[in-house]
Amino acid sequence: MNMLKKGELYYPSSTTRKKAWVKNKNIYQEANKDPVLFWEKLARELFWFEKWNKAFEHKAPYFKWFLGGKINITSNIFEKNPQGWEKIKKKTALIWEPEPTTEKPKKITYRELFSDVCRFANALKKLGVKKGDRVGIYLPMIPEVMVAMLACARIGVVHSVVFSAFSSNSLKVRLQDTEAKVLITADGYWRRGKIVDLKQSADEGVKETKVEKVIVVKRAGNNVSLDSQKDLWFHEIVKNEKDFCEAEPMDAEDTFFILYTSGSTGKPKGVVHTCGGYAVQAYWTGKWIFDFQGGDIFWCTSDPGWVTGHTYTVYSPLLNGITTLMFEGAPDWPKPDRWAQTIEKHKVNIFYTAPTAIRMFEKYGAALLKKYKFKNLRLLGSVGEPIDESSWLWYFTEVGKKRCPIVDTWWQTETGGILITSLPGLGPFKPAFAGLAFPGVQADIKNGNLVILPPFTPGMLRGIYKNPQKYEETYWSSYGKDVYFTSDGATRDKNGLIRIVGRVDDVLKVAGHRLTTGEMEDAINLHPNITESAVIGVSDEIKGEVPVAFIVPKENSQNLAQEVLAQIKKEIGPIALPKQVFVVDDLPKTRSGKIMRRILKKIISREDLGDLSTLANPESVEKIKLVVQKNQAGFIIALLNIIFITAGIAAIIIGLLWSTGVLEQIPGIFKH
Repeated sequence: MNMLKKGELYYPSSTTRKKAWVKNKNIYQEANKDPVLFWEKLARELFWFEKWNKAFEHKAPYFKWFLGGKINITSNIFEKNPQGWEKIKKKTALIWEPEPTTEKPKKITYRELFSDVCRFANALKKLGVKKGDRVGIYLPMIPEVMVAMLACARIGVVHSVVFSAFSSNSLKVRLQDTEAKVLITADGYWRRGKIVDLKQSADEGVKETKVEKVIVVKRAGNNVSLDSQKDLWFHEIVKNEKDFCEAEPMDAEDTFFILYTSGSTGKPKGVVHTCGGYAVQAYWTGKWIFDFQGGDIFWCTSDPGWVTGHTYTVYSPLLNGITTLMFEGAPDWPKPDRWAQTIEKHKVNIFYTAPTAIRMFEKYGAALLKKYKFKNLRLLGSVGEPIDESSWLWYFTEVGKKRCPIVDTWWQTETGGILITSLPGLGPFKPAFAGLAFPGVQADIKNGNLVILPPFTPGMLRGIYKNPQKYEETYWSSYGKDVYFTSDGATRDKNGLIRIVGRVDDVLKVAGHRLTTGEMEDAINLHPNITESAVIGVSDEIKGEVPVAFIVPKENSQNLAQEVLAQIKKEIGPIALPKQVFVVDDLPKTRSGKIMRRILKKIISREDLGDLSTLANPESVEKIKLVVQKNQAGFIIALLNIIFITAGIAAIIIGLLWSTGVLEQIPGIFKH
């Protein structure tokens, strides 16, 4: 791949095409001709205890895949792996990189992982956990989170992973909704050189729930309180268990896991995924999109507390028989190039991260990367939110060294796996464009909104746990019960490439004009001195809504705010000019890399900020509040000055008129 001009397409090199699983674009025609038949063909590569008797059933807004089929995802990861068990059992399944640099990384083979999973599965069974029960997993980025997920899957238990940085209240809500009978947690974990007491949060979280037992992994060695009736040490309950456990044959439509999406308001939605379709989609999207080859080391930076971590840190790499890397800490701690060191040290071939992380790396400067050649890297990925053109080009140039294709991926918790991207062996790649719909995915754009059409994909959600009304209202009410509404805005270029412009609720109506915050952020980020930005909408009496911009500079500049306004005017037009531009050191983000724009909105409107436990950088919030307050105070002082000056001028004029006797000629109030 060579660097081309702005707006032009990029294509994979002949070397990339030659090695890719998919190199013939006719695959799109084949898939679109009969998507159900296409997915059936793909499903046959996995091991099924019993084959399905019907591939697809649609009773809008509900649908099913592989009806009557029996499967277990762990059988396909271990004994019946598509790559062959004998071939992979001695291979490293997981590389775990702990945060403290004084600790050695841990490498676990497929055989060792299988034994650990079986021991823990047997321990769960002894505790009375059975098929269909729900188990909560509240663990940091340590090997045991993978073991716990796979052990639950092995015996047909529904797992619900809760992000370890979530508050105890967030944990409680999820445990109450699932009615989990067991919680798996840890004593603590490392984050930026400090131990986070996870057990304390877990103890608060299990109150007023149906949790009977709490299994505790000893990770940090911090002092924790143990309830002799409820708490059990992980290492103690597994030490005498057998290292084999039979896999439970699961119906294709049995619930596999429940993962909660946390909206800005209201109760989080428990997204339900099923056993058969999810396994098929996880296997094939990983294989074709990341072009998994036998000796690959894949680093997806997402925590399993998010769907990206579920599918592309755990299930997809293991189904494909490759090595997955899990990193406990922050990628810029204790030094800004920790992530680069990790790529080099472990000879990572495929790196998959969020635009926010990419912009953070960019902020530290390209000079930091001069000593890194990244010779083993051959593919880069982006996930979590639309990536702007500036960040795309930096990622391609400085990390990919102008030779690694970038698969910019679009998908959701609800879709289970990637639905839109460019395949590495085909392309084309275009900065800020996700690409084409994955073969077998029926994507369309209606009134600027991205929708998915029947037959959907096997790994998509089957409902909202215990809330069918919410399921129908959220996804199937905008365009009818047979059209899935993604809530994302999108456009398509002349080549058919799809660009995601942001959430529909991130669309502003400025004086009747429809503008997305995403396109404004893209325009701002083109400025050479901007690392990243966030745009929100605030109400305005005249225009209805106006944008407000928060910008993070590479270097402080006195005229930066004015330069940003000029940049937006040039790229979009005067209609998109922000009412205010705040220059800040950082933006509030989750650990998965998403910018929390709703927090910025609440800062501006002076609302209660609510729970900030999901933030990777909560300290940024107070700093932003100070910037906003200072700016608003300055605005008020300037306004008062104008009022006082105007009043003073008016008084002088009235005095002159009075002294000359002019006012005596005016009837009414002035005369008196």
